[in-house]
Amino acid sequence: MKIWIARHGQTKFNARHLMQGRTDEPLNETGIAQAKEARKKIGDIKFDAVYASPLKRAQVTGSIIGNVDPSELIIDDRLIEADFGKYELKNYYLLGLPMMSYWYIPELFPAPKTVETLSSLIERSHSFLKELEQKDYDNVLIACHGGIMRPLSGYLMDKPNGIYWRPKPKNCEIRVFESLDGKHKMLDDIF
Repeated sequence: MKIWIARHGQTKFNARHLMQGRTDEPLNETGIAQAKEARKKIGDIKFDAVYASPLKRAQVTGSIIGNVDPSELIIDDRLIEADFGKYELKNYYLLGLPMMSYWYIPELFPAPKTVETLSSLIERSHSFLKELEQKDYDNVLIACHGGIMRPLSGYLMDKPNGIYWRPKPKNCEIRVFESLDGKHKMLDDIF
């Protein structure tokens, strides 16, 4: 099975450098153009299934890149972005040391109060992928977010700590993995 993981296109909050977790903001014009360009880059791939986060920005991205009607998306709550708590919609550069330390080096620094922990992100993303690997798909697309994309990638890269945190995924970046008999390998990184 090939697993294609896409981060959503740009939103107005991404453009303003704000932490966007669970706020359900749609793609802006740039984000829609990014998704269309990503679809062109992958060519005529036909996906057996397209999974998406419950947030609009991921659903629209999944529909465009997956070349499917929005009604065909499989929405899974485990793919939602991290909960940033009191840091939601705060400027990246003005987060303060506790949040900045956690978000940039979560292996070393704990999540501040009100913020979803790294172990929670790992648990829900790995649970999703273990279930997905039981399906009989050739190609599957997952449209999600930068925060959850990191432990999804970590699982598929067999990282011992369960995450692939750096570099930060770009808007509409697509990471392509192969999953076969419990073995994984990264095939491509498209952006």
